[in-house]
Amino acid sequence: MPLVSTDRITGPARAASSGVGAFNVVQIEHAQAIVAGAERAGLPVVLQISENTARYHGGLAPIGLASLALARGSAVPVSVHLDHAESEDLVHEAVRLGFTSVMFDASKSPYEENLAATRKVVAHCHEAGVWAEAELGEVGGKDGAHAPGVRTDPEEARAFVRATGVDALAVAVGSSHAMLTRDAVLDLGLIASLRTAVDVPLVLHGSSGVGDEDLARAVAAGMTKVNISTHLNKIFTAEVRARLAAAPGVADPRTYLGPARDAVAAEVARLLGVLAGR
Repeated sequence: MPLVSTDRITGPARAASSGVGAFNVVQIEHAQAIVAGAERAGLPVVLQISENTARYHGGLAPIGLASLALARGSAVPVSVHLDHAESEDLVHEAVRLGFTSVMFDASKSPYEENLAATRKVVAHCHEAGVWAEAELGEVGGKDGAHAPGVRTDPEEARAFVRATGVDALAVAVGSSHAMLTRDAVLDLGLIASLRTAVDVPLVLHGSSGVGDEDLARAVAAGMTKVNISTHLNKIFTAEVRARLAAAPGVADPRTYLGPARDAVAAEVARLLGVLAGR
């Protein structure tokens, strides 16, 4: 199946009041696991690569091109997305490489600066036929910027979407990045108000901190794209630890990375089912 644009995944999901899983790639095993899990579930998925991950790999191209190849070879629709890019140059590189969507994050800037920078990036992306996501109301926990009280205002969101032309909006509704426990408390009423206020898909960042029941409630309230990273990393790392503890003398990384990849694939399949309301 060919690589698909992110709007071909999120658009139908929003219309059906369903959720789409967007999972972060750290290394190629993550990308393989996410695609395998989506194929097992028979559901579309978004592969996400963050600015931090690009930095870890020494650039966007190595992990980006590998993810694009996996997406093109998948049996289900897969899009490849640049997540939390604060650099316009990195956005331009993602567009050149063939990413189907980008998330430009200027949410730490004052509203007017965020709007102006986002509008510029969105215009560049749309010229290339690339879907663009932005953020309004900083989601806490990213690089220590913990702001649990921050919320996105629906009227401000409406104005922001209209002024920037953005295709999706990440909103602050109570989740926080890099949570190791799944006990975040979401403002479901605010999600519903935001869903009414804007005519583009809403994106829930920091979803690793949200339990299954609340993920389903968030989708029912109006969330479409649900970003999950830390939760999968916990599963991956726990499996690696268990394998190394059982065989401390092992030298071949495939003996522990392979099972970790399989564990993540199983969880991706399960979470996609939760988001799809199965």
